[in-house]
Amino acid sequence: MTDSHSGSVEFASLGLQPAVMAGIRQAGFTHCTPIQAQTLPIALAGRDVAGQAQTGTGKTAAFLVALYQALLTRPAAANRSPTSIRALIVAPTRELAVQIHRDALTLGAHTGLRHSVVFGGIDYEKQRLELSQGCEVLIGTPGRLIDYFKQHVYDLRHAQVLVLDEADRMFDLGFIADIRYILRRLPHPERRQSMLFSATLSHRVLELAYEHMNNPETVRIEPDKMTVDQVRQLMYYPSMEEKVPLLIGLLHQSEAVRTMVFVNTRRMAERLESTLKANGFSAQALSGDVPQNKRLRFLRDFHEGKLAVLIATDVASRGLHIPDVSHVFNFDLPQDAPDYVHRIGRTARAGAEGDAISFACEEYAVSLPEIESYVGHKIPFAPIAPELLATGVVAGAPVHSHRPQRPGSRRHGGGSHGGGSHGGGSHGGGSHGGARGGGPRGDKGSHARRSHRGRGR
Repeated sequence: MTDSHSGSVEFASLGLQPAVMAGIRQAGFTHCTPIQAQTLPIALAGRDVAGQAQTGTGKTAAFLVALYQALLTRPAAANRSPTSIRALIVAPTRELAVQIHRDALTLGAHTGLRHSVVFGGIDYEKQRLELSQGCEVLIGTPGRLIDYFKQHVYDLRHAQVLVLDEADRMFDLGFIADIRYILRRLPHPERRQSMLFSATLSHRVLELAYEHMNNPETVRIEPDKMTVDQVRQLMYYPSMEEKVPLLIGLLHQSEAVRTMVFVNTRRMAERLESTLKANGFSAQALSGDVPQNKRLRFLRDFHEGKLAVLIATDVASRGLHIPDVSHVFNFDLPQDAPDYVHRIGRTARAGAEGDAISFACEEYAVSLPEIESYVGHKIPFAPIAPELLATGVVAGAPVHSHRPQRPGSRRHGGGSHGGGSHGGGSHGGGSHGGARGGGPRGDKGSHARRSHRGRGR
């Protein structure tokens, strides 16, 4: 196992194929991040690797560079057909699959390799047609991959490289049966190279690695809580009625551009979107209820700076790589300490600095001691000066839930949060607790319970 907190290795020193180096230069990379510096020497030597790293640390480039080097230096089987893929990258969510594909088109632009990406929720026939025309590198979410595999749109007989990204998320979203289904249909671990990346190398993730990989070497780069070192953190203690006016005041003060606001429930995300829009902000809530084409457009607009404020729950945002986030606001403090680090780390990607501002309100302040214990220090706080509170806040339009309340889900007491004289809209409405927001699952359930096409996957 390798532990590292720094890396100054130059890509040019790694002996990469010229076509791979051309893609690296096109992406603007010169030096490896820590996860790249530690995993690439292992992977480039043809050995399996299991790496612990969060989204935004450069892990995508790490496995893509190793994948391209492997495919360009190890010839394909002579009897390989165009629909027999050479490399498979499995991602837990459709957004992450799309992002990996986007990065692959840049890093692999000079390799001559063909790429396809498949994911649930959109473009079923279009994706199927493209895949049927053949590719070397296939990127996808578990359910759609299995669907097309069962229809013999592609096969895995000649796969040389496997990548499992966000492996811990596969477990969280209930995809482990699907992952095992795919792994058992690949060539034997000794006949392929495998790379696994995960935010945590938990027992269950390592068990999966050792069961389906060829004696992988584990690399752990900077435990999660180390990522907070680059983030300027500040805590406010607002009353429930002050939360919305304080957020709006701080957004005006920071001249919000590419700002993420985290909340604990999907319903709160929708209400806050309505309120911010009513007060002149370009804002969107990232929720599993938003149609796939709109979700991708929101992410693209945010990525390009056209959308100023993205509101998200922890589940809906996991795995999204969004560079140059200037500010992160914890409108609701997370109920799990690791989520605090995941959130604020989005404004310190790949060594950049950023600002994280959190609200410890009466409902979620109970989480603060655990958060401060997890990050290893007290979070600085500031008083709420009257001039920070926006006046004349316009209430957003009423938001109606898109789906019925699930039977047996937990509900906290009611009460209007952020309302009162400031007119900030209700916060909570009895929907705190229970599931933490609508997640962007790439697919639903296990392959054993799916039909091929009847559910719009």
